[in-house]
Amino acid sequence: MSGLPGQSPPAEAKHRHVDEILHVLREALLGLRFGSVTLTVHEDRVVQIDVTTKTRLTPAD
Repeated sequence: MSGLPGQSPPAEAKHRHVDEILHVLREALLGLRFGSVTLTVHEDRVVQIDVTTKTRLTPAD
């Protein structure tokens, strides 16, 4: 992605970025039963996706 600082990337590049994010996010959600997904955004772009998995334990009788 080229351009001057402060300029938005071309629309095609934005669409590729969004498609990639949606793919990774979908995979994270499909593999998660209990937990959370956190998106980190920097200058209007998702730069990190964190997945935290929780393990639920059943109480002993």
